[in-house]
Amino acid sequence: MDIQWDVIQPHIATLKVEKQHIDVLGHANNCEYIKWMEDAAWSHCQASNMSFETWQALGYAWVARHTEIDYLLPAFENDTILAATWISENDKRISMKRQYQLVRESDGKTLVRGSTRWICIKLATGKACRMPKEFAEGFEIKV
Repeated sequence: MDIQWDVIQPHIATLKVEKQHIDVLGHANNCEYIKWMEDAAWSHCQASNMSFETWQALGYAWVARHTEIDYLLPAFENDTILAATWISENDKRISMKRQYQLVRESDGKTLVRGSTRWICIKLATGKACRMPKEFAEGFEIKV
């Protein structure tokens, strides 16, 4: 299947739609997509050597400030979802924007597009702050 990604070579996490993800309408509940987007983001962090343990060692973390989602098509039980993510903006000061595209593997159709604005915080205070150089470099735009 030739999937039409929104960017060249996004990071891709593979997810499976399970029974507990299905709502009363018989398809994946809208809330599940937010979880899947976060799963893809964590997978990307791990692949970029920016695990939570690394964040803790540096004393900084990312928190979600704003998320947008466009629901295009439903996902159903047993579907395999390819959750793509990439950094589309990084001001190298306090925030970055991560984009997502969730595609059903069986037919290559895009189910969801979304984005999250992430803010860097200092773990000791929980307050927004300038990101360390390791965050600026670890989350560079690579598209």
